[in-house]
Amino acid sequence: MAQMPAVRGSLTRNKPLSDLTWLRVGGPAEWLFQPADLDDLAAFLKALSPDVPVFPIGAGSNLIVRDGGMGGVVIRLGRGFNGIVVAGDRVTAGAAALDAHVARRAAAAGVDLTFLRTIPGMIGGAVRMNAGCYGRYVADVFVEARAVTREGRVVRLGADDLGFGYRETMLAPDTVIVEASFQGSLGDPEMLEAAMADQIERRDATQPTRARSAGSTFRNPAGVSSTGHADDTQDLKAWTLIDRAGMRGARRGGAQISEKHSNFLINTGGATAADLEGLGDEVRKKVFQETGIRLDWEIMRVGKPAPQGGL
Repeated sequence: MAQMPAVRGSLTRNKPLSDLTWLRVGGPAEWLFQPADLDDLAAFLKALSPDVPVFPIGAGSNLIVRDGGMGGVVIRLGRGFNGIVVAGDRVTAGAAALDAHVARRAAAAGVDLTFLRTIPGMIGGAVRMNAGCYGRYVADVFVEARAVTREGRVVRLGADDLGFGYRETMLAPDTVIVEASFQGSLGDPEMLEAAMADQIERRDATQPTRARSAGSTFRNPAGVSSTGHADDTQDLKAWTLIDRAGMRGARRGGAQISEKHSNFLINTGGATAADLEGLGDEVRKKVFQETGIRLDWEIMRVGKPAPQGGL
């Protein structure tokens, strides 16, 4: 076992990751590091043996951690990385700032980042996954980001460095985003607040927002433009394919495909990560058999399966 560098933040051995994900499943992290600040993070990564894998997580809102947990170091940013500053039409937010908080702070200052309001999770994950809804994506408003590489170097990244695609970027998985800047159009704060309220109402009417889920389970297979953006006006959506395959409401253990919206995978209580991932793969198989279309996971699945014979 590699010796861990000294830190000023929190470094915890065998930390259960089920406490840190929206689906409330998954085994422990070999180490969980919560840095005190940017210098603490950079120094830790620089001193950490290059043989030790690193994986940053945010709010765990788009993540299944498998039941065997994760080796190496899981990095989770917290206080010290959640500031939000608005200057003119520019909004700069720490990677640990919640997407919804950034949208609301921007709207109060008359900057339109309203599409972030209903996206679960934190800014770091939103940038890494090119999150979006209602036809708008992080790539549309992104200016630049600061990040720390696996070697401990603090770097600035532009759009070309990230290589935005549909629900993805080319960013190395062990690079830790610490801050991002966005540029939105200016608008009336009251109108922006009203637009967000309408989005919330529409979301709550159609999605299982009170259930344990991780947002959309699969990417929409159609409507991807030449720039890598999805066209949300297209009729062919993942949920329609899941319905056609007869998988709305399907169950495995404590996992279920939501009755309310069939592109949501939920933990009804007591589900394991294997239940959730297994049900998702069963859906993909059924959809392919029925339609010939392969659904791609939007939820990230990471870590190791549980050992044979139990956890």
